[in-house]
Amino acid sequence: MSVSAKTEDLEAFITVVNSGSFSNAANLLNLQVAKVSRAVTRLERTLDVTLLNRTTRRLELTEEGALFLRHARDGLNVLAKGEEALRLLKRSPSGRLRVDAASPFVLHQIAPLINEFSELYPDIQLELTSHDSIIDLLEHKTDIAIRIGELSDSNLHARLLGKSKLHIVASPKYLANVALEDKQITVQNHRLIGFSDAPHLNNWPLKKPQKLDFAISASSGETVRQLCIAGQGLALLSHFMIKDDLAAGRLVSVFHDRIVSPNKRESVQAVYYRNSAVSSRISVFLDFISARLSL
Repeated sequence: MSVSAKTEDLEAFITVVNSGSFSNAANLLNLQVAKVSRAVTRLERTLDVTLLNRTTRRLELTEEGALFLRHARDGLNVLAKGEEALRLLKRSPSGRLRVDAASPFVLHQIAPLINEFSELYPDIQLELTSHDSIIDLLEHKTDIAIRIGELSDSNLHARLLGKSKLHIVASPKYLANVALEDKQITVQNHRLIGFSDAPHLNNWPLKKPQKLDFAISASSGETVRQLCIAGQGLALLSHFMIKDDLAAGRLVSVFHDRIVSPNKRESVQAVYYRNSAVSSRISVFLDFISARLSL
């Protein structure tokens, strides 16, 4: 081939494949759909192959497209690492870093560290988002997501940040009206607070499994915590979000001998795309918080 592929055309092609459509890719790249389409067509013309079979309902990689995709990703990653290395010769890490985590983790773990991080890395523009459900990193333009529990996405790199034990907790106000010392009373006999948008979090890892019914539910872990402090019942929450409440007496750990530990929900992991270049921004952020989290 007499003309080499342009990096912006490669980026357009990879983004179309990753996002599943030209319109999604255009949104992610902040370009017009027609411009993204022209970039992919130009790349196909340069390579003299068809990379994508286009229909009105879906896009499919051709055999040539799948082969070229692997090399294109590797090539752009090498370029990104080279550019990052050159920047580091001149100055400290810089640029925008988007980090997502469940709202309790942002509030209780990340937010208290931001002042120190910003002083150490003033050229990094940190953007924090909170989603209590698992998000698609590409769709939300997210560099790092902090996830609690087991991972299932094989396209992600994962770095274990630590373990956070689970506690069944209640407020002194709630406990004043119940008889915990009665061994016949089980968890199920209590008023329970659960999660409305994450049913798997309502499967408590009890040594003696029980079918649990929840009197009240909320979509946010922080809301569940506040309901528990307000005396609405028992909740199962991670230590990282209630350690200060336990120390201050706002919450009390109960039935601690009935939870299986270790369990899958104790892991706290940082994830990012496997095919992305590990920028210095990601590295310094993860190194920074790893040494300072209180899980």
